[in-house]
Amino acid sequence: MITTQGHQQDADLNGLLYGFVFRPGQPGREIDSSEARELMLAPRDTEEFLWLHMNLAHAACERWMKGSLDLPETFFATLREGSRSTRIEHADTALLAVVNDVVFNFGMVSSDVSTLWACVRPRLLVSTRLQPLHSVDRLRSSVKRGEQFSSTIELLVHLFGDQGDVLTQIVRETTMNVDRIEDQLLSQRLSDNRADLSAMRRVLVRLQRLLALEPGSLLRLLNRPPDWLQEQDIRQLRAATEEFSVIINDLTALGERIKLLQEEIAAKLTEENNRTLFTLTVVTVLALPINIIAGFFGMNVGGVPLSEDPNGFWVLVVLVATFTALAGRWAFRKRGDY
Repeated sequence: MITTQGHQQDADLNGLLYGFVFRPGQPGREIDSSEARELMLAPRDTEEFLWLHMNLAHAACERWMKGSLDLPETFFATLREGSRSTRIEHADTALLAVVNDVVFNFGMVSSDVSTLWACVRPRLLVSTRLQPLHSVDRLRSSVKRGEQFSSTIELLVHLFGDQGDVLTQIVRETTMNVDRIEDQLLSQRLSDNRADLSAMRRVLVRLQRLLALEPGSLLRLLNRPPDWLQEQDIRQLRAATEEFSVIINDLTALGERIKLLQEEIAAKLTEENNRTLFTLTVVTVLALPINIIAGFFGMNVGGVPLSEDPNGFWVLVVLVATFTALAGRWAFRKRGDY
């Protein structure tokens, strides 16, 4: 018990959240930072490889990685740069990957998107993050359940697959909300929930910007892969990125559907406003003749026409009716414009 606590404390001091050592055909075995350092310094078993997941917010994390792990300086430069665009590229003799993980929420703030920076070598996968990621938790759960991995690339591909699962859930839930609002539109029951469309569209646009894989980086990688990258690894990476691109395309298509739905709702609201304005115009036009005549004959001055005529009232009724009929006919002729 004392040894376990010491190992856990050592891991915390060095910023290692958890680590595993793998052999092909065998489940991963969890290790701490001390054992990880020993394995890195000892002669390497050609079939053995490690996955170390680091807490970048830990003060000692970067110092321990520089002192204990053979990582390219480009990786640390990427961490300091803080770039969050999803990509995978070849740097020195390693692969550098930036993967974004999403906590789905329409009221999205910066904390809803977490970024994973990974460095991949033949016998070592180092992943770092500032905030917890669901995709990494899924990968850790798979390892703890005894799922077997044959290479570090297979671990990275699993991360891309978990990210695709997150996006698929986003597309599914957003589609359900869009269907609900579309049903309300078709049944002429527009509610205040239509404002959700704008929020959903903003979220989708942001996700596309953060999660869409940079095509140039993958193309450069496939054209000039590292020497240690096997043909099977390249096929796995290409398949994972193609599946990821399909999900991104689904996000784009859903965004276009929301845009069309917004335009349809705007058109219906404009039509309703036009009908309301038409009704007000008709009322105003019909009331205009009687207001003009009443104002004209209501002046308290001498010489008002028909003031002494016993049939003056009926003459005014005929005048008002005639002008009102003419005004109504003109107004209703304009009805076709609405």
